[in-house]
Amino acid sequence: MALSIEQRLEWLAVRAGELAAWRVREHAALSDWRFDGAPLALGAAWPKRDGVRRLAHPEVAPRAHWPAEETRLELDLGGEGLLAVLPGDGGARVQYGLDEEHRSFPVPPEPFAVEVEIVARAAFGAPHPDPRLRVAQLAWIDLPLERLIRRLELAVLAARALTGHEAVEGLVHAGERAVRALRLPSATHPYVSRVRDTPAMRLVWELPPGLDADPPALAGEERASVAEAHGMLDADLAALREAFPPVGALLLTGHAHLDLAWRWPLAETRRKARRTLSGAVDLLRRHPELTFNQSAAQVYAFLEEDDPALLADVAELVAEGRLEPIGGMWVEPDCVMPAGESLVRQLLYGQRAFGARFGSEHTVCWLPDCFGFTPALPQLLRGAGIERFFTIKLTWSETNRFPHDLFWWEGLDGSRVLAHLFDNPDGGYNGRVGPVAALATWRNDRAKAIHPESLLSVGFGDGGGGPTEDMVERARELAAFPALPAQRFGRVDDFFARAEQSVAERGAPAWVGELYLELHRGTLTSQGRTKRAHRRAERDLVAAEVLGALAALAGGEQPPSLEPHWHVLLRNQFHDILPGSSIREVAEEAEAELAQVIAAAGDVAEERLAELAGRVADGEGEALLAVNPDLSPRPLRAHLHWTLPGSQPIADGGAVIATASTVRGLEAVVVRDATPAGAVSASPDALENDLVRVALAPDGTLDSVWDKRAGREVLAGRGNQLWAYVDKPREWDAWDIEASYAEEGSELVASAPPEVIEAGPHRAAVRLERTFRDSRIVQEVRLWAGSARIDFATRFDWHDRRFLVKARFPLAIRAPSATFETAFGVVERPTHRNTSWDAARFEVAGHRFADLAEPGYGVALLNDGRYGHHALGAELGLSLLRSPAWPDPVADEGVQDLVYALYPHAGRWLEGGVLAEAEDLNRPLLVRPVAAGAECRLRPLAIDGLPLGLGALKPLEDGGGLLLRLYEPQGARGAASVELPEGWALDAETDLLERPRGAPDLGFGPFQVRTHRLVRR
Repeated sequence: MALSIEQRLEWLAVRAGELAAWRVREHAALSDWRFDGAPLALGAAWPKRDGVRRLAHPEVAPRAHWPAEETRLELDLGGEGLLAVLPGDGGARVQYGLDEEHRSFPVPPEPFAVEVEIVARAAFGAPHPDPRLRVAQLAWIDLPLERLIRRLELAVLAARALTGHEAVEGLVHAGERAVRALRLPSATHPYVSRVRDTPAMRLVWELPPGLDADPPALAGEERASVAEAHGMLDADLAALREAFPPVGALLLTGHAHLDLAWRWPLAETRRKARRTLSGAVDLLRRHPELTFNQSAAQVYAFLEEDDPALLADVAELVAEGRLEPIGGMWVEPDCVMPAGESLVRQLLYGQRAFGARFGSEHTVCWLPDCFGFTPALPQLLRGAGIERFFTIKLTWSETNRFPHDLFWWEGLDGSRVLAHLFDNPDGGYNGRVGPVAALATWRNDRAKAIHPESLLSVGFGDGGGGPTEDMVERARELAAFPALPAQRFGRVDDFFARAEQSVAERGAPAWVGELYLELHRGTLTSQGRTKRAHRRAERDLVAAEVLGALAALAGGEQPPSLEPHWHVLLRNQFHDILPGSSIREVAEEAEAELAQVIAAAGDVAEERLAELAGRVADGEGEALLAVNPDLSPRPLRAHLHWTLPGSQPIADGGAVIATASTVRGLEAVVVRDATPAGAVSASPDALENDLVRVALAPDGTLDSVWDKRAGREVLAGRGNQLWAYVDKPREWDAWDIEASYAEEGSELVASAPPEVIEAGPHRAAVRLERTFRDSRIVQEVRLWAGSARIDFATRFDWHDRRFLVKARFPLAIRAPSATFETAFGVVERPTHRNTSWDAARFEVAGHRFADLAEPGYGVALLNDGRYGHHALGAELGLSLLRSPAWPDPVADEGVQDLVYALYPHAGRWLEGGVLAEAEDLNRPLLVRPVAAGAECRLRPLAIDGLPLGLGALKPLEDGGGLLLRLYEPQGARGAASVELPEGWALDAETDLLERPRGAPDLGFGPFQVRTHRLVRR
């Protein structure tokens, strides 16, 4: 009876597996190991598992009759490590990465010693279940047999991938003919000795005694039969390929997707970088067709510190065009939460570092794994010399399939970049070289009619490692196979150059706006402490730079660059750090590093405030210096760490003031009058000032917010409802929120009556407390004199796992869309769920505010350190806290603070003061006590005309002046004016890399970002 195709393939796979028993012709064990200097026998468990350990073996030499090119060092030592081979004749040290997928290494013909820096970790940072010296041997490999095994395995994989294709029968037949041509040993004793370590033999109760430790290898006619089998395969595959030529084409790029931190801390990433790039350098030197790409300037900066010799090797291969640094950014950052200026600095410092280190900047933005992308990015990429964009993450969307693979991505301002993604079910961006990945990627490609080629990145990643020698050999073998896409290694930038030519000839579809990932929405909230510290670090660095620039414009010296501090912030924007999807150690380190950035920025700000104070204060009488580091005019509202005559003391020992004075954008004012801006009062059931009256309910919610200016109610139901939802996604605990989360929630109500804690004259506040299981939430509901903004200063003391806490505000507003701040602009999203695309946006990103408005009136929800929002019907909501259990079992445990606010306003959001209030909540006026006899103002830089936002006012990185970056925030068009002090001039407009690109131009289109140099005359 004839076997079915699948049965024949199973038979082929079994026969190929049998051949593996003869792959090693001879071997010699390495048994003289030392573990941290102490002897450790081969097969023994590690005596210690924590930290970085060091294994060493004295000099060994391959047997004299072993050909050097067929000799390998094979190791399984119980973890991941950096392997160093040290020739005894003083030859060059050679390094390799040792991990689960990289265990066989070439060796020199002369004696050599072995050193390994190793950690007891398996793939993805998991603790190794049993770290021990399992395998350590020199092996003489039967290379022709190894190749035959590979070819037979590929034949099986190709036949299965091509199921239903006419070439399948020929592939199966070719494999069968090759196998049947083999003449393998069959004598019982040597045969059983050879196959005793196969999976089947490991199941035998007890193997026969006396088996040979080193049974005979293939010899004579047995080896000749291997050559004969190769010949048959050559002929059969050639005939098949002629009958069924390649369909499609793939450009392969070696890749390791080295996450900067995830399920391992940053220190381990530095070791992973050495391991990964050591292995890549070796493979590139031995395989001239291979190419490899590695993103992130931070990785190369670490390498410069940790292994400069390896970096020199990398630089040689970069110069040859074989190793492709890529991406143009400092890290592969989250691209939803960082402010626009942070994304600029990712590009500025990334491109400058790549140019300085390797002599060229990048043209491709490489972000395979980020969780969505702000529509500001195309404009910023083009401003940094990058017109090409790559990701595959959109293929992860659960609800709607993203419709394009090669397309123009059009951003907020109309800028376009050519974008490419591929859909590979066999490893994604960590592709496997083989028929499955190749055929599926090509079949899934929807741009075939535009460009006859797709990218496919290959190599073990999500922790480094990269391609293996077997992958390179597989790519060579697959060139002879029928009916599969043609595959070759090449450069990513060359792929895009060819794609651009195709698009120029045939056109390409466009996608306008954000690239929203319909997954991983919980990353907008997880690890709230990290997110709030990140927001604060962003704002404080920009503010410190502004103060230095204002001091220079007022007659001071050129301020120094804050680039080293930006590097730390940018590192912590990596797409598993800022999203909160890493282990506890990563979050703790991020919070500590961001705290250092905040402290450093604060020190710089204090120095510059003191310098400005020296220029405006005359030394008589108690006064206050306040500086507005943004463009929007603000009321003089501040929290002081001292008391000023007329200020309102508060419980922390400081004071608050809210006066009628206005501090214009980029202005320094000296104030002596602390008269409140108006009346403000508090009772247990109400807060009130001249603008609004807030009615408080006993359950801790807002019964009413009455806007006295507009004569209307703000709320359509109880405001500031806090809800705790059971938060147990199907997978990706720290990453995901299920669409059905609202079906299992409970409202958190006040556990004690409201208590008045501040009663004016500058600010009124009521304290509320809620308890939930083992957790507690304390809020101070605050109202400033002369302000319609209602603040909710919130302290969590959280001790429960797997809940999502949200604040909900039903509003007396009817609008089909809500407005959310994004990098350098806003995004409008529907408040309905008409389509599956609308419904999938049940949790969306917003920076400092979200706004719901109807003609003439609106209400904004502000925050100082969260990003997850919802807008459904007339309700705006903010996600306050998540407490997932994996990969950090204690994520968001303990005490953390947050302030969010409700702000009713007239008109649209910008004219209603939403941006100004959001700026004030996130970066209050910078203040210090001064001695002055009179009030005065200093405004060394005035920007008027079209309302704009400030990106940066900073020193030029190469010195010689200042840089002013402005952006249009709402989608308007117009012109601005810039007034500078005597001795300063508005010089050339620059790109984002601070290179001149034309005469000054202060005309702005919608959401346009413009950058200019300010120079001394």
